Amino acid sequence: MKQIIGGAGLPNSAEVRSLHVDEESAGQRLDNFLMRHLKGVPKTHVYRIIRSGEVRVNKGRAAADTRVQAGDVVRVPPVRTSEAALQKTERPAPAREFPVLFEDDHVIAIDKPAGVAVHGGSGVSFGVIEQLRQARPQARFLELVHRLDRETSGLLLVAKRRSALTGLQDQFRDRETGKTYLALVRGAWPASRKVIDQPLHKYLQADGERRVRVVGKDDPDGMRSITLVQVDRALPLPHAAGIVASLLRVTIKTGRTHQIRVHLASQGHPILGDDKYGDFELNRTLQRHGLRRMFLHAWRLQFTHPASGERIELLAPLPPELHVFAPPSNAHAPAPV
Repeated sequence: MKQIIGGAGLPNSAEVRSLHVDEESAGQRLDNFLMRHLKGVPKTHVYRIIRSGEVRVNKGRAAADTRVQAGDVVRVPPVRTSEAALQKTERPAPAREFPVLFEDDHVIAIDKPAGVAVHGGSGVSFGVIEQLRQARPQARFLELVHRLDRETSGLLLVAKRRSALTGLQDQFRDRETGKTYLALVRGAWPASRKVIDQPLHKYLQADGERRVRVVGKDDPDGMRSITLVQVDRALPLPHAAGIVASLLRVTIKTGRTHQIRVHLASQGHPILGDDKYGDFELNRTLQRHGLRRMFLHAWRLQFTHPASGERIELLAPLPPELHVFAPPSNAHAPAPV
């Protein structure tokens, strides 16, 4: 049986199916292509049928990271979803628009609020991308270009075309974008400390929660991670007598999980409000006085437009809930470097 795939998912299937890759899906990884269309099928099962060779691309075995192309035929073995999974897919994410900082026919730049995941998974039913798709049912293609931690606010790019997605992801991978964050940290950051070049290693705690730590440069599990830091200004912390904070502009040259949070904490200057790597006692004090989130904001993003080739710079101002701890300067935001 042949099924042409555009944006629809597959129902329960007890038979082999053939999916024809359309133009909008061209260039997508095989695992992502399948997970987009096998709604309700656990990721572990998707990877199992790929590894076992039951999934075929043009009659040949393929790896999870194989890029499918327009016209490819993907063979999918019989798959079934649980009743619970089916019920979940029948309850779509609520439609939600987010503040738009830039939009054209190729890309949307939104200002993501803190506390919202960028996508569903790992105990999160839905995120920004699922809600945006529900709010824009006419959109044929909406995909995340990159990610932000759930606790981080600020600039997030969404591609509206496959060509824009691959072009922008190539820029992120090749470090051709400029990503600058604003972070408020405990203590006076030394102006001379401008580069943190320390490998990071991801691990799981006993309870299964993901964590990251700095490791030695000779550690085989360490991933090189580079963070650039510039002090914007020192600030007294309200309701925390005698404690000074530093507002930092942080630019990352690598995009490791929790990179900024771990790098800054490793220097003795944790981000205020960070519930994983922060100063928990100080966090509790600040929470009582209004800081109920981590002070990390994706402030500036520079990239080359995937269609026009124009260099774009976007700024997302600090959200109002952070102003009490870092009042806007006369320019309303730190000036670009």
